Amino acid sequence: MTRHLATLAVLLAVAGACPSPSKPAASGDPVLPTGDMQDGPPGGFSVGVVTATSQVAADAGRQMLTLGGNAVDAAAAVQFMLNVVEPQASGLGGGGFLLVYIAAEDKTYVLDASERAPAGAAADMFVSQADAEVRGSSGYIVGVPGTLKGIATALDRWGTMRIPTVIGPALDAVKRGVRVQPLLAEDIRSARLDHELGDPAYDEARAVFRPENTALADGDTLLQPDLARTFEIIAAGGTTAFYDCDDDSGLAQAIVEAQRATREVNPDGVGSMTCDDLRTYDVVIRSPLSRPYRDFTVVTTPPPSAGGVALLQMLGVLERFPIGGEDMGPKDSQTLNLEQEAMRLAYADRSMWIGDPDVVRVPVAGLVSAGYIEQRTQSIELGVRMPQIVAGDPRQFDPTIRPDGMVAPVTGDPRDGGGHTTHFNVIDSAGNMVAWTSTLSSAWGSGLMVPKFGFMLNDSLANFNHRPTRSTDPAAIDPGANDPAPNKRPLSSMAPTMLFSEDRPVAAYGAAGGSTIPSTMLTLTLGLVDHGETLTEAVAAPRLTLQSGSSTAVTAVEPGLMLDTLEPLRKLGYSFDLVFKLGAAQIAVRFPETGETYGAADPRRVGGVAGLGR
Repeated sequence: MTRHLATLAVLLAVAGACPSPSKPAASGDPVLPTGDMQDGPPGGFSVGVVTATSQVAADAGRQMLTLGGNAVDAAAAVQFMLNVVEPQASGLGGGGFLLVYIAAEDKTYVLDASERAPAGAAADMFVSQADAEVRGSSGYIVGVPGTLKGIATALDRWGTMRIPTVIGPALDAVKRGVRVQPLLAEDIRSARLDHELGDPAYDEARAVFRPENTALADGDTLLQPDLARTFEIIAAGGTTAFYDCDDDSGLAQAIVEAQRATREVNPDGVGSMTCDDLRTYDVVIRSPLSRPYRDFTVVTTPPPSAGGVALLQMLGVLERFPIGGEDMGPKDSQTLNLEQEAMRLAYADRSMWIGDPDVVRVPVAGLVSAGYIEQRTQSIELGVRMPQIVAGDPRQFDPTIRPDGMVAPVTGDPRDGGGHTTHFNVIDSAGNMVAWTSTLSSAWGSGLMVPKFGFMLNDSLANFNHRPTRSTDPAAIDPGANDPAPNKRPLSSMAPTMLFSEDRPVAAYGAAGGSTIPSTMLTLTLGLVDHGETLTEAVAAPRLTLQSGSSTAVTAVEPGLMLDTLEPLRKLGYSFDLVFKLGAAQIAVRFPETGETYGAADPRRVGGVAGLGR
């Protein structure tokens, strides 16, 4: 029996042994508000709601709402607290994307605070090292961090509070010490913290999370005095200490020194980030992407994130099918057949076309255009698994790019789906909304902690192509959109998203999970819109992901998708591997007529919901 068939055969056996998602609450768990249903169930929050991967972080956001802050203030407090309680997933050494709706302006913005390659980056910088783990734990994998600049910019533009206030709950918590939760305890045993024993650069993180060579366990107290000192520096001086090497704190200089470490087997892996790279880093305010789906408008994140483009493409190609109708439920094989084909189309395009629009031309308008999506959807047929799907050519649908030559037959490059990204949402009483996805990329990022300052540095440059793909061959054009380059942001999967009904925002949501994020967002959106699931049902529903159009690509599935569903799909040619958890989603909803808000947090990562005015 093949490995994939063996995996399929044990799905039924293991499903009962897996932790089952919590059941929907009897109250406070609505479906999406629609034109004919504008009142939510009892149990909502009249003043605002916060959803996050941590209850402690959600509570920090609620504290800002209690003090009169708005959704942006609360979101900033959540991000600082997540650096304390989930230091392996996000924090000062990483980056992310914020989708922000400002009710007074009736306008939505995207704040791109993703990491950027240093000026010394080159297209072939990773070619000499074949081992992905060695690359991912060497200093040259670290991008210039954007999280703190993102927080500061969001507060300056849309907040009502300043950093000393919103960092307060996190500073209090880190001074006291926090309880180690199960996910953190599990990740402390990760191999990313095993490297280069005896090397001070790599020992720094181990000293915090494995004191005296003993890994902290669930329920232990995590003490991070260096991070507390860093928070005090930031509270007193803002972003200057982090991005200016002339600052007396020495923080920025320590970041530069930390990324000069490399694995012994990878002498070329020394990071090239300089003080000038830190000084010149800035966030980018971008326009969101949007597209109608059923009775809603989906508003989401543009490149360099590929997540939003993929979500809009997948929804577009599925719209002609009666998802949610007879024999098209969330676990029906026909629905999952269509979902997988849509994923293959989107992931193939992602590998070819998505990159940093500030550095390369990205045919975004073409990729999400009605004409291109119509062309792509014609290749999907119910009950069929196409042998191979390659990237399409959206250039003829994009007025900014002149078609020239034939595109290369790219099927997509499945990437590690274990990224320990985090997502959180906030809605306030005025109707402002924030959907924020934040990351170090992999769990523990590069494995390098900034000495004496207590936070991890990302490994986000691993999201660039390992080998440059750019080709000018007229018979096989490849723009190399995601090849490394100086001052370039790598491709991302993050997709903070909002749903609008009758031009009013009703939901903010997003997911963690690395390259699986677009797939999770598709399942979540179909659950909410087509299947009429409540918030809790939608975030807990079983998921799958298929990230390549190749004939041999394997679908990762959670145990909740059972054998009687998967067997018809196997006969169509799909192969399956069991994955116990795919990502972690969070959602917050507001009923425009009443102002009542609700939230749901994914049980895969415990999660937390905190609100005001119940």
